[in-house]
Amino acid sequence: MTLDWNLGALADGLRCYRSQEFFAAHEHWENVWRECHGPEKSFLQALIQLAVACHHLRQNNSRGAASMLKKSLRRLESYPAHFERVDVTLLCREVEAWLEVLEGSSPAIPAPVPQIRLTSLSR
Repeated sequence: MTLDWNLGALADGLRCYRSQEFFAAHEHWENVWRECHGPEKSFLQALIQLAVACHHLRQNNSRGAASMLKKSLRRLESYPAHFERVDVTLLCREVEAWLEVLEGSSPAIPAPVPQIRLTSLSR
């Protein structure tokens, strides 16, 4: 199954994520996740975990955010630099930057949340 970020629940979830409606993004993506198999399923689960982490950040739950960011990162790190048009390398760097802040090893606040950037590349 190819993830098409321009249609349906994937597009709706991406739009919500970018609008910082993280719980809604999670809900949209979870509907697609249920139908996925193989590497796409695990990848989408990583993005769902990322959305949940960002929701926790907005709720000032740094412990919950850090836990979900770690889970998301563990999944994302197993993917190539670009997967299903997502720039995985850059996303991992931004997740790591947030983890450093939440774990106290960096005082600098990174970008508002890790960004999901689409490329023209597939897998």
